[in-house]
Amino acid sequence: MPYKIRRSHECHIGHRVYGHESKCANLHGHGYVFNFTCESVNLDAIGRIVDFSVIKSRLCQWLEDNWDHRLLLWESDPWLEGLRAIDKGVVAVPFNPTAEKMAEYLVEVVAPRELEGLGVAVTSCRVEETRKCAASYCR
Repeated sequence: MPYKIRRSHECHIGHRVYGHESKCANLHGHGYVFNFTCESVNLDAIGRIVDFSVIKSRLCQWLEDNWDHRLLLWESDPWLEGLRAIDKGVVAVPFNPTAEKMAEYLVEVVAPRELEGLGVAVTSCRVEETRKCAASYCR
């Protein structure tokens, strides 16, 4: 697709990586920065793929409503039910919540649903856990 735009959003999310060989197996969190790349073959009458505010109101708001200031745990994590008993804000996700899998889920599941009918596709998502560490998923 010839046209691309990028929109970023920051959220604070807790997680643990089940089965990790080091300290990431512990509960911890990050100030994540999500970078969405959106593409289209067409431009609207104004000459843009879509207004950035649409990405904000759909994808960034989804992050705010579903993951921001929450604890993400894999639905198979043995700690899930115990932590949910303490905090109803614990979110079970269908993947081990690594940055790579978060990016994949946003591109393959969340974005198509949230942007349906707009003629815009999210073709990649870069998830920055820190200034030094990031992972990407590209279609």
